[in-house]
Amino acid sequence: MPRILITGSNGQVGFELRRALAPLGEVIGLTRRDMDLGDPASIVAALDRHQPDLIVNPAAYTAVDKAESEPELARAVNAVAPGVMAQWGAVRNVPLVHYSTDYVFEGTGVTSYREDASVNPQSVYGATKCDGESAVRQAFAKHLILRTSWVVGAHGSNFLKTILRLARERDQLRIVADQTGAPTSAALIADVTAHLVARYFADREHFAFGTYHLAASGETNWCEYACHVVALAEARGIDLKLRSIDIAPIATHEYPLPATRPMNSRLDCSKLMSTFGITLPDWRSGVDYVFDQLHD
Repeated sequence: MPRILITGSNGQVGFELRRALAPLGEVIGLTRRDMDLGDPASIVAALDRHQPDLIVNPAAYTAVDKAESEPELARAVNAVAPGVMAQWGAVRNVPLVHYSTDYVFEGTGVTSYREDASVNPQSVYGATKCDGESAVRQAFAKHLILRTSWVVGAHGSNFLKTILRLARERDQLRIVADQTGAPTSAALIADVTAHLVARYFADREHFAFGTYHLAASGETNWCEYACHVVALAEARGIDLKLRSIDIAPIATHEYPLPATRPMNSRLDCSKLMSTFGITLPDWRSGVDYVFDQLHD
């Protein structure tokens, strides 16, 4: 039975990966206590100790605004650590599944970004994730880099949970409406990863390694997303201080933040779908699933 090591196994995606990958092998779920991603020696020691047949790395420094004032820590976790994992794997023929983000792109325009689009990150977070991709590619050809966006899950902090909390506390909300993307559930990311890993284990010699985009289908903006979440809560009879009609759209410049946000987070996932025969569901189904997980 292959040994599958998952970093950040208590995070949004890591938690779902433990579930999705369990049928495929012996899952080794690591947390910060087991592997310090800011310390290359700790990474190598953990990999030496567990000797995995596959490394899956959803762990990352994801505090987008805080990264602007902690660039070295963000770089250590997002740029250096993935390269260390890939280098360890290259020596032992152990592939790496690594997750990245739409923040590697400039985030402008109205068309969906393909995998071969030019990268041009506009924040420290985006730059460190971009450098992490490069480190993985340079270290070992046997890698999967899965870029995703607007991740939502029942575990960890995310936009859906924040909106539900604010809807209980406030009678009005003003939410950015000029940034576009597709909320993507951690469960979907994990399930697609499991599909790819199963394909790899079934035919290791001919597996199509490389970079792929993985996001739910359809698109929305943060304000519409918030309205959808509040409407779900209203339909469930959850006690709120506001209704979806009490959420007002605003422009990005009306809500300044330390780090620049992409105006366009659309990812073209046709390469993933055609290569692996995958159909990606509409973003609402994933959001509804997470909402149900939180309230069942």
